[in-house]
Amino acid sequence: MSCSDMKIRAEIHADVPYIGRLHMEAFGPGRFAKTAYRVREGGEFVQALSLVATDEQRLVGSIRFTQILIDGKEGALLLGPLAVFRDYSGHRCGLRLMNAGLDLARKKGYELALLVGDIAYYQKAGFNVIPSEQILMPGPVDMARMLSFELQEGALERYAGMVSLRGA
Repeated sequence: MSCSDMKIRAEIHADVPYIGRLHMEAFGPGRFAKTAYRVREGGEFVQALSLVATDEQRLVGSIRFTQILIDGKEGALLLGPLAVFRDYSGHRCGLRLMNAGLDLARKKGYELALLVGDIAYYQKAGFNVIPSEQILMPGPVDMARMLSFELQEGALERYAGMVSLRGA
């Protein structure tokens, strides 16, 4: 499958069941036990940043972001879930979708995006490992997988502490 003809657009309500199937295929039922999912529990995705990728026939990928606080400070996001159907993986479709989401987040004035993931994949989009113990998640996380992306220059220097949901 090629991603060159893939269209990226805002997520709409009718996409939700397809995104649910996509997440089930990509991550399985064990995803709900992961710390990043637990942080997002009770929060809402930022609708203005929720994007989907489509080919001519179907939804093939999705990216969402959740607003978070870091030691009470606003302006940060938790990226995820990001997923593409298996027949589109390995073709940089997820990277294209992620770059579109990060660009949109920057334009909306957010400063920092975090995620828990594999540096070998996410560094292609510009993510870096967060210095040890600078930013913490409320649950078990391999600190080598705590990654950040500065949406505004120097943003990481302005954040330290525990991640929590906005309004929680």
